[in-house]
Amino acid sequence: MAREKEGKRPRQPQLPDLQLRLRAELGRIDDQLRSLLDAMDRLQGLLDAVVAISREMELPAVLDRIVTTAMDLVGARYGALGVLDEDGECLKRFITAGLSEQERADLAGIDPPRGLGVLGHLIRHTGPLRVESIPAHPASVGYPPGHPHMRTLLGVAITVRGEVYGDLYLSERHDGLPFDAHDENVLVALASAAGIAIENVRLFEQVRVGAEQFQRLLLPTLPDLRPFTAAAIYRPAAEPSQVGGDWYDAVPLPDNVVAVVIGDVVGHDLRAAAAMASTRNMLRALLFDRGNTPGAVLARLDRTLQAITNNPVTTTTLARIEPEGPGWRLHWSTAGHVPPLLITPERKAEYLFAEPGLPLGVDPEQPRPDHSRILPPDATVVFFTDGLVEDPHRSIDTSLNALAALAGAHAHLPLREFVQVLADQHPSDGHDDMAILALRTPPG
Repeated sequence: MAREKEGKRPRQPQLPDLQLRLRAELGRIDDQLRSLLDAMDRLQGLLDAVVAISREMELPAVLDRIVTTAMDLVGARYGALGVLDEDGECLKRFITAGLSEQERADLAGIDPPRGLGVLGHLIRHTGPLRVESIPAHPASVGYPPGHPHMRTLLGVAITVRGEVYGDLYLSERHDGLPFDAHDENVLVALASAAGIAIENVRLFEQVRVGAEQFQRLLLPTLPDLRPFTAAAIYRPAAEPSQVGGDWYDAVPLPDNVVAVVIGDVVGHDLRAAAAMASTRNMLRALLFDRGNTPGAVLARLDRTLQAITNNPVTTTTLARIEPEGPGWRLHWSTAGHVPPLLITPERKAEYLFAEPGLPLGVDPEQPRPDHSRILPPDATVVFFTDGLVEDPHRSIDTSLNALAALAGAHAHLPLREFVQVLADQHPSDGHDDMAILALRTPPG
């Protein structure tokens, strides 16, 4: 018996036990993989959100994008962003998202939150705030009439250059669960990126305003051109921070003669702006030689620019309007520029298509063609740069026809209002700066 006991082997686990253990281990590994995939999805979603926010160039669009992106990342029904006032004590602006039309209608006439209650708690305590029951929170002061019922809250502060800019709030997850630590971590990371995006937009706006002011300082104030009336307008490109090379000018000459010029230097930088200024000043000096036609003036200008500058290629139209009989005669020469638009007293709009000539800076030895046209009393001539009509999604002919129709429909307006309409309703995509100068002959 002893020998039998000594030679007896230990019992092996039965097969069903091994299967149960294996299934449990596989389930644990599956849970870990799912958690890892969820974490990767959250990280990718956060990266995509940061990229989307960083693409916005206007502050209102950035703030709206921050709110909606936070809601998408966490799966929240409601979202809001409160911007603090200069003292940092209350909210001066409150952006909301997720409210239905009925909920917005119910809140009509109710002042936006100023930072009381739980929202005020987050203003005074800048750490993340996660609340499972807003009514039960010690700082809660209740909801105004018509406010949708909200039970849960997740809030984080947004800081810009070390100072609290505002607070980002989320309420009510779609699955009905309270916000968890993962939601908080995601929102904290998003708030950090949002602060950088807000600062970038603010700096971008400062640069844009400075560039636009610099550009406007380079452009002249139109002088008294009587007996003609004239108006001009400049609009910067939709892309902020770009200094453009578009310009216009008008110079009264003896004997009721007026010289008008519109031009566009290639480029969107300080070099283009400097080239624009030097070209305009040289051209002004050449305009007072009445013995030269517009084509001859442009030819002389081109040779001068080639000799003493390294300016970029420039397109321009130079016109001279002189009295002739009961009306006026327009003499002009174009250096690769879009044609002027003539609107007759009957409000018929037509482009003055003619041989354009080469842009300045290409070949100064090429001849400069001159053209002329009788202008009746009460006629309007519109000089403009190509930023008014360029759109990569439509042909240039389509855009020119749209501009002609727009100008003809509003030619009865005073010139200041007329150029404003053209600048506001232009057929271009707005990605280039534009200049417009309109001149109207006296009535008969």
